[in-house]
Amino acid sequence: MALFSSTYPIRFSDVDHAGILYYPRFLHYFHCCFEDFFERGIGIRYNHLLDVERIGFPTVHMEVDYLKPLRFGDQVEISLGVQKIGNKSVTWTYTGDTARENKKIRAVEASLVTVCLDMDSFTGIELPQKYHDLFKKWLVPDSHRTGLYKAVKPE
Repeated sequence: MALFSSTYPIRFSDVDHAGILYYPRFLHYFHCCFEDFFERGIGIRYNHLLDVERIGFPTVHMEVDYLKPLRFGDQVEISLGVQKIGNKSVTWTYTGDTARENKKIRAVEASLVTVCLDMDSFTGIELPQKYHDLFKKWLVPDSHRTGLYKAVKPE
């Protein structure tokens, strides 16, 4: 399966004193892509999940490798896939790429683990079968990081 993808501009307010993307901003872009994935990738707005279904997916663990700096004016394509589906958790894989001189540059790779949470009790719950089935369509093998899998932008 291809990865889900969204592109974001690096704005002046995103860079630090060194003129490069302030590293926590990558986490913000990951979450923006996560919300976009729910809406455009599986057809459910994330606020519907939180406010109506009363289910959330807070991040409980992350590993991030920062590979190349991004600068004001760059565009970053954040791609997301599902690495693993557990009983109560989902492991997501993210990459962030830009282009320079017509070459793709990998700026960041990350793995984030979220748990399925009851928004009323703030306790972990079993991942509903509905979401298990929807996420399963986005499972990617570990080798996606080699660049063999093309990111798609669902319409």
